[in-house]
Amino acid sequence: MSEILYGVIAAVVSLLTAGILFLRVQRINVVNEDVKNIGDLIKEGAMAFLKREYTVLSMFVIAVFVILVVFIDLDVFGIIGTSQGNINMSISYLIGAAGSALAGYFGMAAAVRGNSRTTEASQKSLNNGLRVAFSTGAVPGFAVVGIGLLGVSVLYLVFESATVIAGFGFGASSVGLFARVAGGVYTKAADVGADLVGKVEAGLPEDDPRNPATIADNVGDMVGDTAGMSADLFESYAGSLIATIALAVAATKSISSDLVILPIIVSSIGVIASIIGTFLVRTKEGASMNNLLWSFRIGIFGATILGLIGAGVYISAKGMDFNLLWVILFGNLLGIIVGTATEYFTSYEYKPVKWMASQSETGAASVIIAGIAVGLYSTVIPAITIAAGILISFTLAGGTVDDPIMGLYGIALASVGMLSTLAITLSTDSFGPVSDNAGGIAEQAGLDPEVRERTDALDSLGNTTAATGKGISVTSAVLTSLALLATYATVAGIDSLNLLNPKILVGAIIGGLLPFIFAGLTMAAVGRAAGAMIEEVRRQFREIKGLKEGKKGVKPDVAKAVEISTNGALKEMIVPGTLAILAPIAVGIIPFLGPEALGSMLAGSIISGFLLAIFLNNFGGAADNAKKYIELGNHGGKGSDAHEAGVIGDTVGDPTKDTSGPALNILLKLMAMVSIVFGPLFLGLGG
Repeated sequence: MSEILYGVIAAVVSLLTAGILFLRVQRINVVNEDVKNIGDLIKEGAMAFLKREYTVLSMFVIAVFVILVVFIDLDVFGIIGTSQGNINMSISYLIGAAGSALAGYFGMAAAVRGNSRTTEASQKSLNNGLRVAFSTGAVPGFAVVGIGLLGVSVLYLVFESATVIAGFGFGASSVGLFARVAGGVYTKAADVGADLVGKVEAGLPEDDPRNPATIADNVGDMVGDTAGMSADLFESYAGSLIATIALAVAATKSISSDLVILPIIVSSIGVIASIIGTFLVRTKEGASMNNLLWSFRIGIFGATILGLIGAGVYISAKGMDFNLLWVILFGNLLGIIVGTATEYFTSYEYKPVKWMASQSETGAASVIIAGIAVGLYSTVIPAITIAAGILISFTLAGGTVDDPIMGLYGIALASVGMLSTLAITLSTDSFGPVSDNAGGIAEQAGLDPEVRERTDALDSLGNTTAATGKGISVTSAVLTSLALLATYATVAGIDSLNLLNPKILVGAIIGGLLPFIFAGLTMAAVGRAAGAMIEEVRRQFREIKGLKEGKKGVKPDVAKAVEISTNGALKEMIVPGTLAILAPIAVGIIPFLGPEALGSMLAGSIISGFLLAIFLNNFGGAADNAKKYIELGNHGGKGSDAHEAGVIGDTVGDPTKDTSGPALNILLKLMAMVSIVFGPLFLGLGG
């Protein structure tokens, strides 16, 4: 158990790195007063939203804490029949929820300071802007990893129980889902309102200061793509560690075997490798999109190689089965292949997006049809890759049909390997919204067009890296969810699931249905919130005289627009988030269904949720970059009919890639975590 202290040390190093990077960004002086003032407006709106969101979520967390104490830890009504006599699970849940909230806060705190400083740096050179935006994105990257690794390591050292640390994962998942949905609804309500009224109806440029929704849109990038993404990947990272440790305990019947320690060590090595990788990210002035992509790839690939070398040395030194290193390698390869496939289908450097952009010449409907086709095609490579990865990881780890537990451990370890360098991967992901905001600030402050060209280049890079990050996120979600499903099976004593059994088949159908219901709820939520924003922007253009014409001294009421997005997001996050928690509980306690049907429900949700998430993410990413490809001067460029069609296509794709698609990853893992935590209750109710 003492080796888990290495995880604690690595976590502290990761948090210190995040702190140093934060101070480095904070020390950059913003000289331009307009840039500074706009940055302060975004900061105020973002932090006000986060405060209100966490106030609402704190009440939910307290309610769940009480439920866990009464029904799980103390078993007040004697349903389980094995009261723990303590509230360790409930405490673990609270710490996980707090960790998720902290991860989101740190991401937000860095982003709302780094956006204006990226604008300032971009006035000097493209490389300066890249370095500041990347350093800003690295803060949530290292903070997420540090908090996640610290929480799992310390809780396991203290409680020495894989079951108890599942509570940490439950807390992280529940808060992460609400944060992801709320942030996604907020950002897309503002974005859709800004685009449809400002750009399409009023003919204003993107991020025009006359548009009342512009500041709300900038705030949305922070709360959705930074705070929401940080909370999302925090629970992915913690969930992969928890599942691997739980399966190791099940396989070895020991709480301190080498298999239990291995995921902690691999993650610890990944922290150091990620720190080294950050020094490799740089570019030159006038760099092409390919040059910019490779500046990130060098950092990510360098960190991955260093992480694999470190893991190989440890496995060899401990005399463990060397096939475990190949499992970790395949986990990294899975992420790279799916990420590269995502890049191919969403970057305007490649044929799918260029073809999609060409369809704009015949109208918005053609763009959307092409985008749906691209999104559907894009599921093929990830599906085949993950299927192959599951079989390979299962076999290499020594799993068999008769004794699958080590094979399932291998699948979980592959997920740990993929996320071991999450610190640098998330840095490239969080880089996107910071760059997007930097461009918006440059436009609103009226800076030299050359500055906007540089921030647009960084923004396009951010769109691609964000899409790639989402590909890696959904891949890790599948592997982690499978491992959590296996963990639930050990808790519920399930050896196999017979699909010829009607209740098992019904459970699988319900599981396949849930991601579609969830995606529908989140898409409708964006539609309702965006509708309110559209009406508000129209009202201001109609009632504030001189606003649309840009008369001197006439300014939009940005506070009202921010308020509309905030209220809409907080209201709309409740139903989807509640569904994710109540659905597995309902299936688990219904007499006809019960624990076995719940297992098949989880399996069905993983299959449909994975494919649906890939489709939604890639359709939206392709639509966004098709619009940007047109804005580069292709097919008539800005202001043309083709551009208007591209904007509409992008508007349709926005909620798919930034709200519904990413939230599905958390849905899968949250339902599995709920099943694990409440598994003993379901068994007790079933006798």
